[in-house]
Amino acid sequence: MAAFSPQDLRTVEAAPAESLATTRSNPHADKLAALARAMAGSGQNVAPASRVVLEGSARVLDLLSIVATAFLTYLLSAPADHSDFILTMAFSIAVAATFVVLAQLLKLTTIGRLRYVLNSLLWTSAAWCAALATAGAAVYLLGLSDSLPHDFVLRWFEIGLLTLLVERGFFAAYVRRLSRTGRLARRTVVVGGGPAADELLDVLLQQDQTDLTILGIFDDRADERSPPMTAGLPKLGNVDDLVEFARSAHLDLVIFTLPITAEQRLLQMLRKLWVLPLDIRLAAHRNKLRFRPRAYSYIGSVPVFDVFDKPLADWDIVLKTIFDKVIGTLCLLCLAPVMLLVALAIKLDSRGPILFKQKRYGFNNELIEVYKFRSLRLEDLDYAARKLVTRNDPRVTRVGRIIRKTSLDELPQLLNVVFRGNLSLVGPRPHAINAHAADRQYDEVVDGYFARHRVRPGITGWAQIHGWRGPTDTPEKIQKRVEHDLYYIENWSIFLDAYILLATPLALLKAENAY
Repeated sequence: MAAFSPQDLRTVEAAPAESLATTRSNPHADKLAALARAMAGSGQNVAPASRVVLEGSARVLDLLSIVATAFLTYLLSAPADHSDFILTMAFSIAVAATFVVLAQLLKLTTIGRLRYVLNSLLWTSAAWCAALATAGAAVYLLGLSDSLPHDFVLRWFEIGLLTLLVERGFFAAYVRRLSRTGRLARRTVVVGGGPAADELLDVLLQQDQTDLTILGIFDDRADERSPPMTAGLPKLGNVDDLVEFARSAHLDLVIFTLPITAEQRLLQMLRKLWVLPLDIRLAAHRNKLRFRPRAYSYIGSVPVFDVFDKPLADWDIVLKTIFDKVIGTLCLLCLAPVMLLVALAIKLDSRGPILFKQKRYGFNNELIEVYKFRSLRLEDLDYAARKLVTRNDPRVTRVGRIIRKTSLDELPQLLNVVFRGNLSLVGPRPHAINAHAADRQYDEVVDGYFARHRVRPGITGWAQIHGWRGPTDTPEKIQKRVEHDLYYIENWSIFLDAYILLATPLALLKAENAY
């Protein structure tokens, strides 16, 4: 457990009780934003590492390395006719499966155990011996021991153990490096001050295995119930301030210390925070109502209720990233001739660059640069998207009308997917930063608009295949688009991504409102 030291805050004053909403006229807002960036540090440019993925990868690596060493050992020691190959490989798979089960029971692949190298190596050796002995006993009871090459077993015992120990050593070193660079830490804040927060922080700060970095406290109260310091951590502001702070500091977790009886107050706060891509938990350490143990999850030894989860986390992110990279690369290769022809047509049709780059909102409200084929005349390029393209818009070139109607102008966004990683193949479409609906910005029209930024934006999406593409010149159009985006986020699966991707060409053929 790590807490952000008060000494690290000496350049920034603790915020007063009043709001620190981000405005240029508010010096406290600037200080809070600077503090959030300082707390995020270099980690804001590096993706955090998932404990679940790391521990799962360790188990898969164990299984593969054991079977691989068995195969190589057999090739080195087995008779020329290979008559016992099937039995030997079945035996090795049984040993590998037994070892993985034992490692799971002994928690040998947990981050906490991997941090202590010597302890991890000793228990790994014990589990390897036990797995081999268990499988050997099963072979003996089945009367197959004479058919198993003994030279192979002896050599494999040594080679397999050495391989596991080396693998564990490298994996432990990698985990320690991730810990040092903060990639395993979950940046956390507590909402609610006073005795409840003090009690919670006392417990959390004494635990070593939770990997929380507690940055501070936010509280809407401005009286003695919410002191400026709690358990050595500063009060940074109120819940309104927390929204912008969470984005700048790249928060992972928010823990509420409010009692579940404060339902109305809790709902008001959650209504502001649910748009953020983070986990929200309600601490139950002072809860007088006792639920069954399975009703709780735990942060260390502290029971909590799960209120909101990140839409995509752990293996879901891995799966979606692999899907984007593999399918995106294949699409890029297959569509390269089409993209070259479009580029040539643009160059011959009008003066100006072939590609058009525009700032748009990406994941967590961060600004990203999105590539498109240029479809407007050079003198009419609208980098800020202050004016929507309308039917028969004189700013659009002859080639531009064709590529906009067919969405060929979007093809360069495959470069964003494959090389930049700031777009996904499927997701909510990224909107321009100054996009308006009926002279009002989107977030003013749609309540909870920024919740669509809890995942990476995409080239196509659930809204697009249902006809909600093209201009958003009325509040109803942007409302429908956001509704579809939120449905996609709440119901995401890799199969839904595949369905949307396959349905996109048909949706483009039916499109009538793209121009």
